[in-house]
Amino acid sequence: MDMRRLVGKNFARLRHEKGLTQEDVAARSGFSQQYISGLESGRRNPTIVTLFELAQALNVSHVDLVLDSAEEGE
Repeated sequence: MDMRRLVGKNFARLRHEKGLTQEDVAARSGFSQQYISGLESGRRNPTIVTLFELAQALNVSHVDLVLDSAEEGE
């Protein structure tokens, strides 16, 4: 799977699980809602620092953003 799409999919899933809107995460992280939208759609290529900061905004590990759930069972 394309890493940008994987990160976007994981980010959106975790954000929904936390009951947060893109605007909520934008306010917590300092990134714009437009950036978060682009991230979730797989159009953004975040740096490791950005992944760490976004994970903090969701109160999850940065590793959760890059794990492929299909590989977790292996």
